[in-house]
Amino acid sequence: MPEIKISLAGDLGSGKSTVGRLLAEKFGAQMYSTGTIQRELAEKMGMTTLELNKYSETHPEIDGMIDDGLRTLNERKISVVIDSRMAWHFVPSSFSVYMSADPAVAAARIMNAGRSSEPFSGIDEAIRSIAARRKSEQARYMQLYGVDIMDMKNYDFVIDTSEIPPELVAERIAAAYEKSGKGGAK
Repeated sequence: MPEIKISLAGDLGSGKSTVGRLLAEKFGAQMYSTGTIQRELAEKMGMTTLELNKYSETHPEIDGMIDDGLRTLNERKISVVIDSRMAWHFVPSSFSVYMSADPAVAAARIMNAGRSSEPFSGIDEAIRSIAARRKSEQARYMQLYGVDIMDMKNYDFVIDTSEIPPELVAERIAAAYEKSGKGGAK
């Protein structure tokens, strides 16, 4: 079986983790999530994910730890679905996808997930925190790597997940991947 590498980047709350699990199951691939790694690190450090992002602005070793893990995926002969805003950059052999979502929809999804590292008192606070986190990440990745994670030219496929169930998002990504001819796709 040919190796499959699909990277999912996108807006916070766009469904990357859920869709990633569905794609990994469909293709019999491993799942690799830098978001999970970041949330676990934030929790260990007693921070929210936004606080960890702000901390990372002056502590590049945090990004270095996460990015080193991504770099190794490009060379490994494995099938993997990667949930990471920077995988398109560090794993250029992957079929790169950008998943967008309306800010209010994304905020509701994150609040419903009940993650302890992302506590919000209401939808407005969640929207503000998500926007601040995105701004922090965008500035940090531009400074560290000279790349704009919001430039859609970086991605092979872009999809708005606001009004589409995860199963349909996964189907559309799988179809686009299979048409792309990237990796083992035909």
